[in-house]
Amino acid sequence: MSKVAVILAEGFEEGETLTIVDILRRANIECHMISTGGDMVRGGHDIVVKADAIISDDVKEYDMIVLPGGLPGATNLLDDNRVIKLLQEMNRDGKFVSAMCAAPIVLGKAGVLENKNFTAYVGYDQKIETTGTFKEDIVVVDGNLVTSRGPATAYAFAYKLVDVLGRDSLAVKNRMVYFNAFDAEKEENHG
Repeated sequence: MSKVAVILAEGFEEGETLTIVDILRRANIECHMISTGGDMVRGGHDIVVKADAIISDDVKEYDMIVLPGGLPGATNLLDDNRVIKLLQEMNRDGKFVSAMCAAPIVLGKAGVLENKNFTAYVGYDQKIETTGTFKEDIVVVDGNLVTSRGPATAYAFAYKLVDVLGRDSLAVKNRMVYFNAFDAEKEENHG
């Protein structure tokens, strides 16, 4: 069974984080929220969540590490040498390294984006120093790297994480009426 560590720093983007964790758990993937601080972590919109664990070398045993965006959450991850070291080690070991929104700046600092295709929040292609290639796609997968754009892309990102871990996101999408939601929106806007 795959294990995923979603890393939380103060100021994380709550919508992205909880969507990712929820969808992974719905797909029966073991997923833990790992705090860089204490047990309780305050998001960028003052929503406080209880982490499952505190960051440690145990994260290296996971199959995937995920960095949600948000500010100052992404900046706090960027400034945490434990996070940078984990990203580098997991990438070196060929494990999945994932980030969305503003968090790809952390991947840039860790050197994970070198010679890879990636995406990030609008304008962040100018803030990330890398030899990687920025794409405007909603979700970009390049080998063990998975990146996404922003809060509204959290569902697409989480479903892609399910897929790259070898599970069936279609079953989860159907249970969550993912496709029906967009059909209703089309009818509402064009009906």
